[in-house]
Amino acid sequence: MIGRVRSHLIRFARTQVGTTSYLNLVQEAELGLNLDISHEKSRLNEILAEISESEYQSGRPILSCLVKVEGSKGQGDSFYKLCERLGLGEWRSLKQQEDFLKNIRRECREFWKDNSNFEKFA
Repeated sequence: MIGRVRSHLIRFARTQVGTTSYLNLVQEAELGLNLDISHEKSRLNEILAEISESEYQSGRPILSCLVKVEGSKGQGDSFYKLCERLGLGEWRSLKQQEDFLKNIRRECREFWKDNSNFEKFA
């Protein structure tokens, strides 16, 4: 499941604009999770965190920045807390920084649109 989510988000970064929702991710990556069941939604959050931590530790962008929480303008607190765990700053202050999310998404897209990065790391 982790591989499917990662591959889907890399393709999304290369070919789509904007963000994807949790529901779209579940449907398009054919994960078979029911987001109305709290432990299945938690599982998706864990998968996204695991992928993002692994990518960041390997010097690549945080892929979960492309997954938006439904009904929110950007990311939920769990995304910013993940960034804090990765050493990017205190989560509340990251959430207040106007350009933080925009920059991290731009960097993610630029990295994955680069064909040499895609060939090496996808």
